[in-house]
Amino acid sequence: MLKIKMTTPIVEMDGDEMTRIIWQGIKDILITPFVELKSEYYDLGLKNRNMTDDQVTVDSANAIKKYGVGVKCATITPNAQRMTEYDLKKMWKSPNGTIRAILDGTVFRAPIMVSGITPYVPTWTSPITIARHAYGDIYKDVEGYVKKGGKCTMVIEDEDGKREIEVFDYSKTGGVALSMHNTDASISSFARSCFNYALSVKQDLWFATKDTISKTYDHRFKDIFNEIYQSEYEKAFKEAGIEYAHRRRGSESREKQRRYDMGMQKLRRRRHERYGRNGVRFSRDDDLGTRFSRRKLRIRSGSRHRNETLLPTS
Repeated sequence: MLKIKMTTPIVEMDGDEMTRIIWQGIKDILITPFVELKSEYYDLGLKNRNMTDDQVTVDSANAIKKYGVGVKCATITPNAQRMTEYDLKKMWKSPNGTIRAILDGTVFRAPIMVSGITPYVPTWTSPITIARHAYGDIYKDVEGYVKKGGKCTMVIEDEDGKREIEVFDYSKTGGVALSMHNTDASISSFARSCFNYALSVKQDLWFATKDTISKTYDHRFKDIFNEIYQSEYEKAFKEAGIEYAHRRRGSESREKQRRYDMGMQKLRRRRHERYGRNGVRFSRDDDLGTRFSRRKLRIRSGSRHRNETLLPTS
């Protein structure tokens, strides 16, 4: 039997523990008997990341930028216990976070619809997609412990000069501090990828921020999304019959009811159509945030860090 020939190699990123065995089995059974596999191989197992001072992760990400496609196995992000188990030089950061930061990409998570498997909500016949902005934020945070009597400040230097903002005075107790960042360029890229994806699959895009509390950080996301939508995508969305909407996150009880009401309206009105929802950056904190842990833009039902969705269920 003639095998399918590949002209461009894929980037092959091996992982840790059982994923190495599973991936090898997938190649042996499902790929190599039918495809003349061309790949550029990188071992992202924790031992090799430690041996190369995590340079192998950076190299694999740059290879994806070169070839345009890659396959990555699951990897271990070490904690204190893994430091001892693997005799690590340091607590290496998440490979996924490193790769996503270099690619400046958006992660789209969409379910695989299987015929014969009935969804938990029977009338929910269309998939919900979650888009996740994985640049900056918690992936590139700077953090530290502050002893009692200390102080944490944030210094900003730009063309307007230098200004210092007090974060917290730890005069009465020690504690922790964390600083995060994002860029207009990355937020804009995130917005365009979500708008383009929504158009490609004909899904509504819903986006939620806590800009009433985060009046600069979250508000910047909201403003950039609105600007790009109005200047570049509004006409295309209307022609496609889909919508983009920004929703403000409110108080805990009101927010839960609003999410449920919105979801039920959507199910009743378009239960047999494709629909989506984008909720960005909700936080690990019940009320504030998701933006702290992972910025989730979801094309479909925006959930919080606990996977609580804006639609009735996730």
